[in-house]
Amino acid sequence: MKPRVSLQDSALRNGNFSLRIDPVQSKDIGLYEAWVKYNTEVHSCHVELGIITVTLSPPNPIIENELLLMSCNSSHRASLVEICWFHNEHLGPTSRTFCSLSGALSILHPTMSDAGSWRCQLRYSDKEIISATYNLQILGYDGPTNPVVYAAAGSAAD
Repeated sequence: MKPRVSLQDSALRNGNFSLRIDPVQSKDIGLYEAWVKYNTEVHSCHVELGIITVTLSPPNPIIENELLLMSCNSSHRASLVEICWFHNEHLGPTSRTFCSLSGALSILHPTMSDAGSWRCQLRYSDKEIISATYNLQILGYDGPTNPVVYAAAGSAAD
């Protein structure tokens, strides 16, 4: 897994033997076991790593007014009960929430207002709730409907 894996050597002295994986990949799913020997004592821990993925069709960035399909999947083994999508949470009146059983969210004609933070939340039959956040980029025009730009003759205009 090198060079994606690291240990924080300075933290080991404080009893922190955390493993850092960056970036996490689907093939990293599974059970991890750590053994630490300190003097004559041996300590161990087990951690299971699960993965959640957000995929876009077509891939990011999205062009304004083209059909967008966002899906969210997890390696969790229980039955999926519900999936919810939250757009721009805690940002006031533009905040939106969509819930379904299928897991996919279709936006027929995405606009610049659809850009920003999207969080998918998966709720499972065993009461487990897993979520991931995705920053959606939309390529389009975010100016006035009928733009008119005036520039002095001989100057530059953008």
